[in-house]
Amino acid sequence: MPALLRGPDQKKAGLVQPSHNSVLDDLGRRIAGGEIPSGTVLTLAGLEADYQVSRTVIREAVRVLESKHMVESKRRVGVTVTPMSRWSALDSALICWRLDSPARPQQLVALTELRVAVEPAAARLTALRASEEDRTEMGRLAHVLQTLGDAGKGDTEEYLAADIAFHNLLLDTCGNLMLAALKEPVAEMISGRHNAGLTPGDPVEESLHNHVEAATAIVRGDADAAEKYVRAYCDSILNEVRTLG
Repeated sequence: MPALLRGPDQKKAGLVQPSHNSVLDDLGRRIAGGEIPSGTVLTLAGLEADYQVSRTVIREAVRVLESKHMVESKRRVGVTVTPMSRWSALDSALICWRLDSPARPQQLVALTELRVAVEPAAARLTALRASEEDRTEMGRLAHVLQTLGDAGKGDTEEYLAADIAFHNLLLDTCGNLMLAALKEPVAEMISGRHNAGLTPGDPVEESLHNHVEAATAIVRGDADAAEKYVRAYCDSILNEVRTLG
């Protein structure tokens, strides 16, 4: 059953009626995390009773899940949870749901493997193609990360914002729209580690060093070094998250 208060309990708690977004997030998280496995057949009537909301709200939530290929609806059958292989794996909401579920360790590994595959290539291109303004900003962000890390603030919101900005810039300035389109999954992975309390106040020295060296290489236009140092910090993060499962 969904983790929502219902009936008298809901009224005692003073809670408002669940909204489309709350139903969607709860149902999406349960499916994404495997609580409701593929092949499960749900009904609109059953979901309406479970969540104590109107049929319209249920239909809207199911429609969004269908757009992400997580479920499919058939007349006289119901709403069937589809195999994970059919899901829109890079969808930001789906990534958030998996990171907020028991599937978090597997999702962190999958996202980091994606980073290992694409970020070193993006760093090489950024070193070759970035404007002088973007190179300066990359250097500035690396300095912010170094300063905060040295101060033991690697687990702060300020460090998180600078880290996401660093990686967004890396992907944005590589000159390849396909690589730049991966900004959201990478940002969700960084946020997911932070929100799970996995980003240490004192960042791993090697990882922080490689971030700074990657930025320095990009500033001077050294493609080989940029690729090398980005691959190094991606590999170190992958080794870390693989221990979580």
